[in-house]
Amino acid sequence: MNPIIVIPSRMASTRLPGKPLADIGGRPMILHVLDRAREADIGTVAVACSEIEVAEAVRADGGVAVMTDPSLPSGSDRVQAALTALDPTGKHDVVINLQGDLPTIPAELLRAVLAALVDPLTDIGTLVAPITTEEERYASSVVKVACAFGPGQSVAQALYFSRATIPWGDGPLWHHIGVYAYRRAALSRFVSLPPSPLEKRESLEQLRALEAGMRVAAARVEHAPFGVDTPADLERARQLLA
Repeated sequence: MNPIIVIPSRMASTRLPGKPLADIGGRPMILHVLDRAREADIGTVAVACSEIEVAEAVRADGGVAVMTDPSLPSGSDRVQAALTALDPTGKHDVVINLQGDLPTIPAELLRAVLAALVDPLTDIGTLVAPITTEEERYASSVVKVACAFGPGQSVAQALYFSRATIPWGDGPLWHHIGVYAYRRAALSRFVSLPPSPLEKRESLEQLRALEAGMRVAAARVEHAPFGVDTPADLERARQLLA
């Protein structure tokens, strides 16, 4: 594999406007995410920007920034647009979509998501971590994955994603981590598909892939990384990265 990491970024966050440039320890949050991607040391890293001020911050730090159309509907579309601009000849056969609000994500998680593509028939790799609290179990903001790991297995097929608590019955529950490794052709196909019925019902983009018959595999990791969605999350990130 010859992977590239693309970090989609936009300023128009509903709950935390201007999130990419939010200050954490004297550096914009997008640069902390860029640092984590560089630490993974698995390939080229770029930021797909919707605003020039984000691109300027990335470039001033020595990073690669690609301007994308602000009207694009999702981060996946921004990743595809940036990839097309950066690599028109298809040198990179795998692209990791790393959300721009994960300033503390451990580098090993980016390496783990590549491992989810071990089966050549898998189109998309992602990550899951065990759900350990009742709050996680029932929170609609925590996306759950129906998947099952056999003894000694670290990768399993993802059968469904939901904001509800799934699957029913005794056994482990899995917290979805929104980091994806796409095979190049899979990303191109994914963004060409219209939003699907279950995607719209659950507000989960990854269901579009499953409804289209694409294979998604999940690699298990010990802990879900901390994401910044609210002002309170931002304060917590500042403490963690102080």
